[in-house]
Amino acid sequence: MKFYLIKNIALFILLTVFFNSCTEAYPLVTNRYEEVLVVEANITNELKKQEIKLTKSAKFEDEGYLSETGAEVFITDDAGNKYNFTEDSEKYVSDIDFQAVPNTKYQLHINTKDGRSFESLPEMLTTINPMQSVVAAVEEKDGVNGVGILVNSFDPASSSTYYRYEYEETYKVIAPKWRKTTLKLDANGFPYFVTNNPDTQTCYGSKKNVELLLTSTNDLKEDRVNYLIRFINDQDYIITTRYSILVKQYIESQAAYNYYNTLKKTAASGGTIVSPNQPGFLIGNLRSTNNSNSKIAGYFDVCSVSTERIYFNYEDLFPGKFPPPYIVDCKEFCYSEAEAFVPDPCTHFGTYFDDLSLEKIIYFSGTGGSFTYWVEPPCGDCTTIASSIKPPFWVDN
Repeated sequence: MKFYLIKNIALFILLTVFFNSCTEAYPLVTNRYEEVLVVEANITNELKKQEIKLTKSAKFEDEGYLSETGAEVFITDDAGNKYNFTEDSEKYVSDIDFQAVPNTKYQLHINTKDGRSFESLPEMLTTINPMQSVVAAVEEKDGVNGVGILVNSFDPASSSTYYRYEYEETYKVIAPKWRKTTLKLDANGFPYFVTNNPDTQTCYGSKKNVELLLTSTNDLKEDRVNYLIRFINDQDYIITTRYSILVKQYIESQAAYNYYNTLKKTAASGGTIVSPNQPGFLIGNLRSTNNSNSKIAGYFDVCSVSTERIYFNYEDLFPGKFPPPYIVDCKEFCYSEAEAFVPDPCTHFGTYFDDLSLEKIIYFSGTGGSFTYWVEPPCGDCTTIASSIKPPFWVDN
């Protein structure tokens, strides 16, 4: 969830203020602005340094969101413990490792540097129910062939019911037109050959889910989950070589689930909350303790979590089939200085010097003859679309 939650809560607040203070949709400039503290706090049963993010709602015309700095942040429990948090890189991190434990009530406290004070309702850890499995299988969705990533979970006591998921996918990228030598321009603009950096051949891309992933077994006979958390088109280049996905399953309380579900519906409607079903200001479990006019949004979530990572190769699921096309067309091309001669493969008129200096092209082959061939940068240098740093968790075949 991470930044997604803050982004959508802030958008929700902003549009509420905007539509309640303007009768015309243009210009999109905030005439009336109320600062709202936006909280993202997710405390789990993992023994670790827990993190909390605080931001301020922005004006419609502003870019991005500002962090709430200089605040005093701590959590208390009904056993008499206090967990202090220290500001660190736009978030607040607990001073010590700790975990939420069953049958204990936790409460979040925030004191801002301008004198506002807030606290959450007491919350307890939800049912601890680990995932049974995460499985990748070939399937069809909406007439498209691909890979479905399915999460399986079961609670025989039927005490879990409300589930939220996150994932982070990582995939191996190999530049298909990488060569051991490459062409550069010196300070005077003259071309020369150098040994290519081997780190530009193999890279690793990574993406996280950008929407809230929720499901409930409330209307089912069993508390059993078979949830499609991710579908990947079989023509998506991210599964060309090797792919991995880390899945996190959170067991939510009914109140937390309802909060996230309302937030998801608001985001799905494009933030159009001025509708017959608009819920108004999205109320969570946080409140001001010293000023009723101080606004706060977000949710203090105390929930159990389980994680699982799986890997697969394209060949594992699609044996004998051609892999998906690369992210860009890697057909070689060349330049012609004669305007009348620009047929394939010399589809570019002029010289390569300017494009090479601007890093718009990558050397492929040929030198000193009639033609020198080039490719688009991602074809010969994977660092243009991914990272050359191998993740510490990565395991090859």
